[in-house]
Amino acid sequence: MLERVEPMTRPARLAVGVVSAGRVGAVLGAALGRAGHTVTAVSAVSKASLGRAEALLPDASVRPPDEVARDADLVLLAIPDDVLPGMVRGLAAAGSLRPGQIVVHTSGAHGVDVLAPAAEQGALTLALHPVMTFTGRAEDLERIAACCFGVTAADDDIAAWNVAEALVVEMGAEPVRVPEKSRPLYHTALAHGANHLVTLVGECADLLRTADVGIPERLLGPLLSAALDNALRHGDRALTGPVARGDAGTVRKHVRVLADSAPEMLPAYRALAARTAYRASESGLLRADLVADVEAAITEEPS
Repeated sequence: MLERVEPMTRPARLAVGVVSAGRVGAVLGAALGRAGHTVTAVSAVSKASLGRAEALLPDASVRPPDEVARDADLVLLAIPDDVLPGMVRGLAAAGSLRPGQIVVHTSGAHGVDVLAPAAEQGALTLALHPVMTFTGRAEDLERIAACCFGVTAADDDIAAWNVAEALVVEMGAEPVRVPEKSRPLYHTALAHGANHLVTLVGECADLLRTADVGIPERLLGPLLSAALDNALRHGDRALTGPVARGDAGTVRKHVRVLADSAPEMLPAYRALAARTAYRASESGLLRADLVADVEAAITEEPS
């Protein structure tokens, strides 16, 4: 293994190479540019990524990934989870990584172990995962200021942790440390919440349209925004509704309605209702003498 050349704890002005100009890479590249670094090159192939590169990284040359990495002080790998390991191996094999570089990826699912081929070349390796959704447009730069990044470095590498946090702060966001061993659980939690929330909201809107409600978003917006705010503030004490109250008759009606009108949604309703009953019971909201009736209402087949 080559000896690693330590970068400064607070990154100096760096030449940044972005692989690639997806929604995340283009925006984070622009955020690093706004922080005083220079995005020198970016990889982009599709029409959409070329458009993002032109709009957000206008001074960067468009080049292949190996050339982008070779001339960069900071290599930003903003690519899909499953593509990342092969890309890192390929860049290392091509001789595009060197001692003194900072190699960063933005994947939530991976820690720094996936960057081992870069570390073996003497690079400092970091995982910086922005906990927000991206449109790939300029407005994302302002939204970064309200988000956190899950940051991971080698457990015993204080300098790497400091560099990771400094880069995030420079972009205007808040760093939150996530140990390497916790990275899979961390990402599962975020995906379970954010991705399934979108699915749940979409299915609620579909049900309201089926119920001839013309603009479901007008009903759902205030209700779900308040529910999310209360949940974040108060945890399980924010639970409301028939399951938490023990209204088994209403739960049975829900099951019948879904069985008739949207049977494809019934398994998800039952699964979430069962988890709600458990959490409401554990927190003392659902009376112990009503638990069995609620659970039966959730699982029994409608007549």
